[in-house]
Amino acid sequence: MVGASDGKFVLPLAQSGYDVIAIEKDPQALYGGEVLLPVAGFAYAPGLVERLQEANLRHRVRIEAADLLDADPTALQAEAVWTSCSWHYSANQRRPLSEFVNRMQQLVRPGGLFGAEFMMAVEERHHSVEHYTTPDRLAGHFAPNTWNVLLTLQTDPFLERAHVGQPRDHTHRMGVLFATKHPDNHTKGGSSLDEA
Repeated sequence: MVGASDGKFVLPLAQSGYDVIAIEKDPQALYGGEVLLPVAGFAYAPGLVERLQEANLRHRVRIEAADLLDADPTALQAEAVWTSCSWHYSANQRRPLSEFVNRMQQLVRPGGLFGAEFMMAVEERHHSVEHYTTPDRLAGHFAPNTWNVLLTLQTDPFLERAHVGQPRDHTHRMGVLFATKHPDNHTKGGSSLDEA
């Protein structure tokens, strides 16, 4: 799980019996702390470490407190790699989207699954940031000789209520992509940019 945050996807996977590698660099997401809630004000929110301990799932999850782009991909390879709304954050925009996608591709073992849920442009300012991509543009990072894109979806704009980190109601538009790496592929990357 790339961008594991406080465990929204990690805990259900671990509870289902999967061994999970949780990659997260934000100390508050990992260890908890005070957060500002839209109506209630400041409150304590547990982090991933505490939530795993409370659920008795620490033995199922290996936490990598690191930036994905600085981590060694050979030590993090898995049968399935998933990210949810991670690369659009401003902290992840210091490097091109292609680097983020390529690094995630390197984590997928041959025959494995790549999955991403991501923000699409809604506001005018988003259109100038490549990290707010579309499923079609993202699919262009998956070379057909290495990857099989299984599914691309996108939503219409929808309203999300205020939450931690976003004190007002706001509009989102989401995209999804799933792809499998060819079983006989043993290259390090596999994106179309690697092939160029």
